[in-house]
Amino acid sequence: MTSPCDILKRREIVFHPLPPGQVERALALLSGLPGLTASQSGPLTLQVAYCVADYSLQDLEAALTAQGFHLEGSLLIRIRRTLAYYSERVQRENMGKPEPRTKNYQAHMEAWTKRPHGDHDETPAEWRQYK
Repeated sequence: MTSPCDILKRREIVFHPLPPGQVERALALLSGLPGLTASQSGPLTLQVAYCVADYSLQDLEAALTAQGFHLEGSLLIRIRRTLAYYSERVQRENMGKPEPRTKNYQAHMEAWTKRPHGDHDETPAEWRQYK
């Protein structure tokens, strides 16, 4: 069972030096989210604290990238980021938080139930048996 301290995450988001002023804009953007605290921890880094049941680092960074922010892409940062993505995804799955459904399978299920199943071979039964 996970304890409350296991689901509270404190992560760093590292920005690329160009364009300047990204950290301040991202801080203003992330400060408006409920249940998330953000603070500037360096000239190019933001430290965010959140509950993994509500947010994930992958979602936060994807939203920042979609808004036009440039994140640091060095090897060490990418490895650290990927490890955090994986651990949070597994933790959310273990908590019973499913990934959001991206496809609607209802139409496929309805079509499948209307279609006859079984042997679709048009060959007569006497031709299929060896005598």
